[in-house]
Amino acid sequence: MGNEVMCLRIFPDKMVFYTGEIDMNQQQARVLGNLLRAKRQELGFSTYQLAAAAGVNSSTVVRIELGQFAAPRPDKLAKFAKALGMNLGEIFAMAGYIVPEELPDLDIYLSTKYPDLSKSDLRKMELTLKELRAK
Repeated sequence: MGNEVMCLRIFPDKMVFYTGEIDMNQQQARVLGNLLRAKRQELGFSTYQLAAAAGVNSSTVVRIELGQFAAPRPDKLAKFAKALGMNLGEIFAMAGYIVPEELPDLDIYLSTKYPDLSKSDLRKMELTLKELRAK
């Protein structure tokens, strides 16, 4: 039995909605849990440290790592991805969440990824990338 979810991604100039069926079997849940555990251990985090960094209970970390969640919530997966420095799209795909195929425009991506940079610096990055692609 799957779980229908609706996700919303907000960009400065648009919002993207997408829905999908989450149907992760026990094996997939274990694979996802093993991946998260391996990354946590690689970084030298305890389950308590990861829980604190992700803003969740340590029991949530343990249960996800053991593959005991058939459909971990997207917000929790996003917190784990951020705390572990992992690609959220890959984690969502492993968990069975539909990842939107449409990517944001470069300027929106850069300003979201690097919010501390000035608009001028972001523009320089965008121009540099366009010059590189033109070669």
